[in-house]
This record gives sequence, structure tokens and C-alpha cells, in this order.
Amino acid sequence: MLFNSFEFILFLPIVILLYWFVFNKSLKYQNILILVASYFFYGWWSYKFLGLLVLSTLLDYIYGFSVASTNKKRAKLFLWLSIINNLGILAIFKYYNFFITQFQTALDLTGIHINPVLITFALPVGISFYTFHGMSYVFDIYRGKLKPVSNVVEYALFVSFFPLLVAGPIERANHLLPQIQKKRVFNYLQTIQGLRLILWGMFKKMVIADNLAVYVDGVYINYGREDAFSLILAAIAFSFQIYADFSGYSDIGLGTAKLFGFELLSNFKFPYFSRDIAEFWRRWHISLSSWFKDYLYIPLGGSKGGKYQAIRNTFIIFLVSGFWHGASWNYITWGFIHACGFLPLLLLNKNRKHTSEIVASNNSLPSLKELGNMLLTFSFVTIAWVFFRAANLKIALVYLRNTLLSIIHNPEQFLHFNSNLYIFYYIIPFLICDWLLRRNERNLIFTKNPIWRYVIYLLLFIALLVTGFKEDSSFIYFVF
Repeated sequence: MLFNSFEFILFLPIVILLYWFVFNKSLKYQNILILVASYFFYGWWSYKFLGLLVLSTLLDYIYGFSVASTNKKRAKLFLWLSIINNLGILAIFKYYNFFITQFQTALDLTGIHINPVLITFALPVGISFYTFHGMSYVFDIYRGKLKPVSNVVEYALFVSFFPLLVAGPIERANHLLPQIQKKRVFNYLQTIQGLRLILWGMFKKMVIADNLAVYVDGVYINYGREDAFSLILAAIAFSFQIYADFSGYSDIGLGTAKLFGFELLSNFKFPYFSRDIAEFWRRWHISLSSWFKDYLYIPLGGSKGGKYQAIRNTFIIFLVSGFWHGASWNYITWGFIHACGFLPLLLLNKNRKHTSEIVASNNSLPSLKELGNMLLTFSFVTIAWVFFRAANLKIALVYLRNTLLSIIHNPEQFLHFNSNLYIFYYIIPFLICDWLLRRNERNLIFTKNPIWRYVIYLLLFIALLVTGFKEDSSFIYFVF
């Protein structure tokens, strides 16, 4: 089921009414209701893979008790079983075709030809997210940061909570489980905040992302015949498309969770106002970045072994992050590019220069230096996004080559008006709103004047009605 669908518009109020007016006196039945609703939400997409979600959940639930054992050998054994099971699920459903085709290519070079059997069914939606939930839970128990949950419904709800099930954020057990285990009381202010987030998230997805996608898709289909102006515009458009799409999903998820009394982790904090790549990754897909830091970078030794180890582990993190997004060389290259962008900061000890305050936190506008750094960072990220958006590595390289050659051979094209500049009708208002909200991504109050505030809400709602629901307009991160 998609957030931006008529089915969800019917589904959500029904679950909320049952939750607050029928099962409000029993935490146990509230949790059961949300769990059943979450499985229904997931099964609406494909009931065939619902069993895989349940199996993955039950295995890590069982492993949790053994990992808590005082017998270190037994604990480590079941920790590895959890890792193997979760990564095994990913390997079969997400990476099998990639590895088998690469193996086939390698054999072809030796003159040996095989016809491997490939998996032809669709990738189970949300598989990269719920397997990471399970692994982090078992890891935290093994490290002594968490005790195993005895109530299987509570644990299953942590893994399967529908606002975050298919595209994150990737929650931590020590953050979400306590909220599941304690009684929740209806909070009017929290509900209003949730509705604002849902409205803003829907606007990002349906008005900004979906309309930019029309132009981006058209250029990427015909990239071989487009001039540099159009190719550059499409690259810029995709940068904002993926941001509006993914952060829009996160806003809807966070807002929906608030309607049930839950607070989820932030996943975005205005990444395109970052002044360097290190800051960008502290503000983009935060839950994934922090997951890799805590469960891969630090266990590998982090930076304790000096610069060489820090560089090695940084490249591992970025390459794995790229591979997490998809079993394709273009995603791996995308991760490698970001690692290369991060490297100078690491070598100069400037990777933690911007760790707290967002740009111009005490001013209305950024300084010229800050503006230049933001534009430079955005340009780097935009070029890297070409590898992310392209169907494969070859297309990404040809796309960039064609752009460069077109600039060299026909620089006059930038002196003429291009009708595709209409994309900035979506980008500029979106950027202005983001800038006004940058100090608090969850507040979403553009003005303290209640009249103007409701006028803005009305305009957002009208924009949604005018745009309408587009068929097959799923969220980009559903495929990950």
C-alpha cells in the first residue's frame, strides 16, 4: 500500500478510530491492532512476501534470547546466525542475480559458458530496512545495551511498524521499543504536528517529486539526443526529485507515527544546505548513516588505528552503502565517489567541522563563503546522483560524457532560453520553504500568524488536489 494512494486515505482513519476509540483502554490490544494493520499494509503490496517478513522477525526474536546468554561462545554463535540469516535473505532476494551474472562474465573470459538460473520475481519491498532492524536488535543485546523482549507482539511491532516498514527510517530498538511497551495517551499537539508532517510530505511527493520526475524520466530515456543544457537541468531536477520523494516519505511516516503517539527518528535535516560532504551525510538518510557507523564502522575499528584505518573504513562504509542501495556497479560507483569527496576532509581533519548548527542558524541569509560551499557541495552531490539515477554504469558515464562534449562543442546553447527551465517553478518555492524551516524540521510553522498559517495549509492542500494521484507513482526508495 502506498502512502499516496486512495487505499491509504481509507486505511489510516479506520485504524486511528479503532486505536483511540475502541482499543484505547488496553495497550496489549492497541499493539495487536497496529501489528495486524502493519501486516495488512505490507500484504496489500504482496501477501506472498508477508511470510518472509514474519519468518525474519521470528528468527531474530528467538536469537535475541540466546545472544543474551552469559556463555560468550553461545552468544557469539547466535549473533553470527542472525547476521548470516539476515544477510542471507538479502543475498538471495537482492544480490543473487548480480553475483551470478558477474560470475558468469568472469567464466566467459576463460572460455567457459554457463546459463545460470536467475530470480525473476520482484524484490520484496522494504527488505533492506526490516532486516537491518532485526540485526541492530540482536547486536544491541549482544553488546549489553538491550535486554531481549519477551513479548513477541512488541518485538514484531518494532520490526513491522507500518509508518517505517518499507522505506525507513531505520529505527533502533532502544528508541522505539520503550514507546511500544508503555501506555500511550492521546496528545492534541502531537496529532496536529503529525497532520502537518503528513500534509507537507504529501506535497513534497505529489507536487514536487512527481512533477520533476516527468522531466527527469524523459531526459534519461533520450539522454543520447539531449544537449548539455537539458542534461544539466535533468541532473539538478533529479537531485530535488529524490530529496522531495524520500524526505516526503519520511515526513509522512513520522507524521503518521505521531497520530498513534510515537516519535520516530529524524531521517533528513536539510541536506542541500550542507557546506561539505561530511555535513551532507550527517543530514541525508541519517538513520542509515548512523546505522553503518554504529554497526560497521566502529566494529571495524573506526579511526582508532590512525589515518590509514580511518580511510580504509570510510571507503568500506561508502562502498557498502552504495551496494546496500542496489546490486549494480553504478550504485557502488556512487558510493565510491562520495568516499573520494569525503577523503580530503578526513585527511585535513575537517570532517567534523560542521556537526551541530545548520548554516546561517542566527541569520536570515548565508554568507558568501557559506553560499559558495553549499553550491560546491550540491554540485558534487548532483554529479554523483547521475550514477544513482542511471540504469547502469555505462549510461551514467555516457550521460556525463555527452554533457561535457555538448558544452565544448556548443557553448552558445546557454545563451538561449530553454523552456525546460519550468522545473524551477517547483524547485525554488521548495527551497525557500526548506530554508524557512531549516532550524526545526518537525515544527513546520511558516508563520506565527494563524490566519496566514491556515492560508498556507489551504494552498498546500489545493496543490495536492490539482496535482492529483498519479498511477504507479511509488516512492523511489521502495526498490531498496
